[in-house]
Amino acid sequence: MERLSVVHATTDARSRPLRRLRCVTTTGAGQPRLMEDIRMRTAGLSPAEQRVARAVLGEPLHVFEMSVTELASFSGTSVGTVVRFCQRLGLRGFQDLKLRLARESIPVEEQLLHEVRSADGPGDVLGKVFTGTARALEEAGGAVDPAAFERIVERLVAARRIVFTAVGTSAPLAADISYRLTTIGLPATFPADVHVQHVTARMLGPADVCFAISHTGSTTETLAVTKAARLAGATTVAVTSFLDSPLTELVDHLLVAGSRETSYRIEAMTSRLVHLAVLDAIYVSIALRRPEAQDALAATGDVLVEHRI
Repeated sequence: MERLSVVHATTDARSRPLRRLRCVTTTGAGQPRLMEDIRMRTAGLSPAEQRVARAVLGEPLHVFEMSVTELASFSGTSVGTVVRFCQRLGLRGFQDLKLRLARESIPVEEQLLHEVRSADGPGDVLGKVFTGTARALEEAGGAVDPAAFERIVERLVAARRIVFTAVGTSAPLAADISYRLTTIGLPATFPADVHVQHVTARMLGPADVCFAISHTGSTTETLAVTKAARLAGATTVAVTSFLDSPLTELVDHLLVAGSRETSYRIEAMTSRLVHLAVLDAIYVSIALRRPEAQDALAATGDVLVEHRI
């Protein structure tokens, strides 16, 4: 598997330095505090689940920076054990665990943007958002392996069919890149319905590519579609923010493009902008090497003129 990685994503979960944050103590009305709930339930957990509990109780902010695969490694267990641990707590999964940790341990303003403080005005926020985004794009761009990136572009150019899979906030990115590749003559599609994505992926073959886009790399629907494509013999590709995740174990070609915010935001906006930049680079690279791209772009322009005054 080829991997393009930002530097922070390659740091081992056991050695990554802890972030120093003040803790907040408020929770939703009537909702028990997560840490108290874990302490009360630990004795009734299996030995493996107890190791996960000790990891969360011992270093909750460190755990919050991890992917599900990293927590499994950190606690000496498996991804399945981590998921079962979350379910035993009545949580919907690992991302729900991280969300609860954020609510209890990270001030609201830092959940929105790490550099923002509660006293910042709109103008301060505007400047910090632009500065942080520019920094994230520069850091991610400098960490990409050009040779591996080019091999992925070549695979897409040669594909008989390209199907994108994504849900949630990654779905607009998949729709955008699918459309843009279509404008230069590539047979790219993004079914909006996840069930259609799943069926379409299962109908792919060895000459096709299934391209997954997922911030966490652990979204169940995207994993299911990618597994179906792999089972069908298609080449699998992914863009994600974390080097270690269930998705990275499934794909043939991996682009890890994260940002500093990926360690503490559940729905990280900057990560989407970083992913969008990577996808745009793919589009431009393919357009440059396809002689027919110019004719396709001209035809696209003619169509769009009909829809504009």
